[in-house]
Amino acid sequence: MKILTIDTGTTNTRITLWRDGKAVSVAATQVGVRDTAITGSRSKLDEAVRDTIAAALEKGQATPDEVDLVLASGMITSNVGLHEIPHVLAPAGIADLAQGMECELLPHIFSKPIWFVPGVRNDVENIGLHNCEEMDMMRGEEVEVMGLIERLSLRGPAMLIMPGSHSKFVCIDESNQITGCVTTLSGELLHIITHNTILADSLDRDFATEINPEMLLAGAELAKRIGLGRACFNVRTLDQFTIYQRNDRANFLLGAVLGADLLTLKNSNAIRMRPGIDVIIAGKPILKQALALLVQNDDYFSGDVTVVPDDLQPQLAGLGAIAVARARKLVTP
Repeated sequence: MKILTIDTGTTNTRITLWRDGKAVSVAATQVGVRDTAITGSRSKLDEAVRDTIAAALEKGQATPDEVDLVLASGMITSNVGLHEIPHVLAPAGIADLAQGMECELLPHIFSKPIWFVPGVRNDVENIGLHNCEEMDMMRGEEVEVMGLIERLSLRGPAMLIMPGSHSKFVCIDESNQITGCVTTLSGELLHIITHNTILADSLDRDFATEINPEMLLAGAELAKRIGLGRACFNVRTLDQFTIYQRNDRANFLLGAVLGADLLTLKNSNAIRMRPGIDVIIAGKPILKQALALLVQNDDYFSGDVTVVPDDLQPQLAGLGAIAVARARKLVTP
């Protein structure tokens, strides 16, 4: 069986051709729903998805007629994507995601119908200042969660941490249902602070290249004690008045930013983090290492900590989308 999976985020689109459950070719482009939001037109996104599908098929030596199923997930299902579908309310498991899928024929993009996988949002109504922090949502991470559950043979309860431009923290229960999520801007903050503030010179406009546990933990502790803004400025102090090197200072900043994320985990009403729950960390190698170290050195967290191996991370979104389609009986076991 040949399947195309489309994974579109804010800035990128990745399309994978699968043959009998194995990824055989991948094509990607730096076009996402941000382009629609900026221009007010879907034409650039339409063209990018169409051309990237063609590139994936060419790499995989397949024709459109040979494709049995097309699946799409991520921000492509938002109001600035190709086909908007509503979020599924948490708690939501794979059966709920399967039930929420919608099919749409978009002949200007591909000749076969495309099945869209819904996102998930926290179940909060009548949102105002009194409860806005309880609301959170995701489009794309839900299939990554399902991919992790399948690839790791995971059984909850667990907290899944997926750092990125928008870092996601997703809680699953003992039935592997997503019970809630919370989002931070830690990746974007780290990028902006490193490249576009007075600290850029102190960091040579670059991130930490290897983990320095002492500096990482010191940054997190200072941010917890006096706040993120002040802790960040201390990067300049370390540059001007100490012998600490650039990578040391970058670790201090990384610890401050990620330490603020741990405060979110402990205190946010968007999820119900329990100290004894197991923690699963996926993402880029240095971010995984940093978060694991911070969690393991924080007395609040007493559950097991698992860092997802690098070789188990590729194609999680596509793998999860296929798992959802299987639950919808669109894919034979």
